[in-house]
Amino acid sequence: MTALQQPARAGGPLRPPVRVPFPVVDEVARHCLQEEEPETVHIEVHLPGRLDAGRLRTAFTEALRRHPRILMREAPGRWYRRRYEWELTAEPDVEVVGFPAPGKDALRDARTRALTEAPPLSLSPPIRVEVVEGAGAVEGSEATDAVGVQPRGADGPRPHPAQGTVLFLTINHTALDGPACLRVLATAAELYSGKDNSPAAPPVRTASETPELPEATPSNWSPPARVAPGTPEPSPGNGMLVTELPLPHRPKGSPYTVNDQLMVTTALTIAHWNREHGAGPRPLRITMPVDDRPRDATMPIGNGTRLVEVPFSPEELAAHAPADMPALLHRTATRTRALKSLPRPQLGHGASLLTAPWAPVSVRAALTRGLRRAAAPWTSTTLLSNIGRIPYPLDFGEEGGRAHAVWFSAPARMPRGLTVTTASTAGRLHLALRWSRALLSHGDGAHLRDLFEHYLHTTEVTP
Repeated sequence: MTALQQPARAGGPLRPPVRVPFPVVDEVARHCLQEEEPETVHIEVHLPGRLDAGRLRTAFTEALRRHPRILMREAPGRWYRRRYEWELTAEPDVEVVGFPAPGKDALRDARTRALTEAPPLSLSPPIRVEVVEGAGAVEGSEATDAVGVQPRGADGPRPHPAQGTVLFLTINHTALDGPACLRVLATAAELYSGKDNSPAAPPVRTASETPELPEATPSNWSPPARVAPGTPEPSPGNGMLVTELPLPHRPKGSPYTVNDQLMVTTALTIAHWNREHGAGPRPLRITMPVDDRPRDATMPIGNGTRLVEVPFSPEELAAHAPADMPALLHRTATRTRALKSLPRPQLGHGASLLTAPWAPVSVRAALTRGLRRAAAPWTSTTLLSNIGRIPYPLDFGEEGGRAHAVWFSAPARMPRGLTVTTASTAGRLHLALRWSRALLSHGDGAHLRDLFEHYLHTTEVTP
């Protein structure tokens, strides 16, 4: 085993904790932290039954030990240090699993905390799990301050059982991403229930040659469209709305995937929104995380996705007749396959230069923040993070049951100001829209959700 896998034991001889330099993604995120818009990832897992508090705490603590890379905190250092470092710990510094008091606002309050209170980097591990009992979302529930939820089926809002349990996992995105934390939760579910929570086999894709990007692809050198401002709110931070939709139909043998349908849906939604708000036509660029990690127990824990940008021209996103949709889906599939296949650092080559230890971190942090502000006009329009089908059963046994809904949301700091995150469980699509309040209000989020639902339906076409 490597030193990374051998943190000091609590009962053994004392030795300095193992230290690991921040990877590129972690360091850039650390440079750009903002208190008013915390960089959190929220995961929300709905179970039909109840969980035993003691057993869940024991299972989750053991799951952390089985994935020791998650047991980390930021090591202290002087201002002139050349790198940030993670300090690996043998045990958690804090109790990770909490049980807030149940009540009619418990679900809303937990969502609000997930957006406004990031787990500190100074304590191991930088995650928080809240268990909200009796909090199944019911028909007609609405947001107040930060968040809203409205499960919707093919025929409108669809109620969930009110006597279930919701697990809220809040992650400090400087240290971890959603898929890595979901892997740890799957291990905890297996330890809790004694049932196999191994990942399902990934879908089989038809082997094909790597496509090349078409020559007509919009250039990345021109500033892309921004999401047009709606009704900004005076308070800082993020708002969020989650909803449940039917999975889009895709004819067998289609040359595109559900991810391509979601990409087209996101592009058409924003183009429609911008037209409504008087924004001139400009090319759109949508950031798409790509995750090549295995989903089994060997999955590397941390920030493991790389980012690619999928472009769309204004002409492609004009008001579409159904006959245009197959061609748009096919072009999008060609672009996403080509972009995924290109070897590229997680954040591009520029980020690697910024994080090289040529100067103290305080100097490079100021430079990174300045470059981020200068590059704001070239930042992509939005981010679409499609987790895809949740690969684990997330089975908590006879009492807790299997997850029937899982939502994720990614940070939505300006200048993007809007992120779209999707996942599917039990044959349903779980959509989270998250926005910066400096750009949009809850009413704006609800309208964007309706537009997304409409355009998702328009992608259900025959080849």
